[in-house]
Amino acid sequence: MSAAPAPKLTATHWMIIVIAAIGFAFDIYELLVWPLVGRPALEKLLGVDSFTDTGFNTIQSWFTYIMYASAVCGGIFGLLGGYLTDWFGRRRVLTYSILLYAFSALASGFATSAEMLLVFRCLTFIGVCVEFVAATAWLAELFEHPKQREAVLGYTQAFSSIGGLLVTGAFMLCNKFKLDFPAIYGDHEAWRYTLISGVLPAIPLIFIRPFLPESPAWQAKRQAGILTRPSFGELFTPLLRRVTLTSTILMMCAYGVAFGAIQLLPQIVPGLVQGSGQLTVLRKAIEKSDKAGATSPEALKILQDGKVKEVDKLTTHEAMKARAMELFDSTQQAVSRVQLWQELGGLVGRFALAYLAVVIISRRKLLRIFQIPALIITPLVFLYFATGRAGPEWSLTGLQIGIFVAAFFAVGQFSFWGNYLPMVYPVKLRGTGESFAANVGGRMLGTSGNPIAIWVVLPLITSMLTGFSRPQMTAHAAGITAFLFCLLAVIVTFFLPEPKAEAEHE
Repeated sequence: MSAAPAPKLTATHWMIIVIAAIGFAFDIYELLVWPLVGRPALEKLLGVDSFTDTGFNTIQSWFTYIMYASAVCGGIFGLLGGYLTDWFGRRRVLTYSILLYAFSALASGFATSAEMLLVFRCLTFIGVCVEFVAATAWLAELFEHPKQREAVLGYTQAFSSIGGLLVTGAFMLCNKFKLDFPAIYGDHEAWRYTLISGVLPAIPLIFIRPFLPESPAWQAKRQAGILTRPSFGELFTPLLRRVTLTSTILMMCAYGVAFGAIQLLPQIVPGLVQGSGQLTVLRKAIEKSDKAGATSPEALKILQDGKVKEVDKLTTHEAMKARAMELFDSTQQAVSRVQLWQELGGLVGRFALAYLAVVIISRRKLLRIFQIPALIITPLVFLYFATGRAGPEWSLTGLQIGIFVAAFFAVGQFSFWGNYLPMVYPVKLRGTGESFAANVGGRMLGTSGNPIAIWVVLPLITSMLTGFSRPQMTAHAAGITAFLFCLLAVIVTFFLPEPKAEAEHE
């Protein structure tokens, strides 16, 4: 007996798909905007110069603090958001979560201190974490035909990677046209305009919100009075314990690879750029130089000991700073190119998974198609190309191509969970179950991939290997960290339950 054909999509359905795709795209938009704007924002708000050694270290400390404090804060409140999604409805929580992160992004563009920026970044993360859970539960219940549901969930989530391309383009445009925008506190600063652009997803939502329907499955149970208050304890009953634990560990692994390897690329890529090693020497010399006069003897000695080229031309503070800016710009261009290839790889991987989710019935098989290549390719890219072993001519080019392939398989896996999790939890626990895996597993535990790589693996590597620069050591740590998380994921997938079709919408 052949399956019933999928119903024709109405205008309302398309409106829902568009809103969901915009929401997913701006989720990643908001997550990836910080690496672009963090340095200039903190340099302004802290009143320090990033081209001095002290200023650089201060900015790095604040940068890391804001990034991980907001991630953990988003994870904690995102967990609560899943509970609220099951209690108050998918549409309502989805709407308010998008409004929260859009308007907190707007407010962050007007921050007057690092502390104020931290608060608004935390609010933005909270909105993003809640929105993902509400949106996936909402879509899973609005589209009842199995293949149509898989396609909608897969393709709308694939727009997450487009968010990475959008934020890169927005930052470039804000830098190019910043003088044409209204001044904020008397200045035209690209980082403020880029943060403010995060309000864009709220604009269509304000007009379309009255026409969006609630989840029929959730609403029917609510009206019948049989929708009991969700409980986190129910996630660990014998029926759901296995899926809760395995999905949480696997989400941790996916985020662990992202934060413990891929997110370290901005620290690794500069080591592959010719002359970038002189930037640290210049920072130290700039700090010792006299802004009002010629290069001090102490600064000159630092430049000579560091074998900086054309020392005779670096006779003033401004000359040294101009050289440092030139080197910094060249490294940032290389980082941007690698990031572009990474985002494109993730985008193609997400669309590939969306297509395969409709074709392949077994969820374990689908996940392994991405996991096993990621286990082989991702460590190889970091341990060979990122460490410079391919030679000065090929390492950077090889890294760009390699990270495209690695992101295809590693980042592409993120779209799997939006398809899988709504199918393994009953309606009353759908938001709660999704939020536990995504926020506890991903954002609370998975982000530990970064401190594991930097504070655990990197010191071990440094004690065992010699003759490598800091970026090369970091590349080794990233490759090993990625391998460990990928290996754990492949093992745990053997215990991942397959969804039961008859219970998908109970």
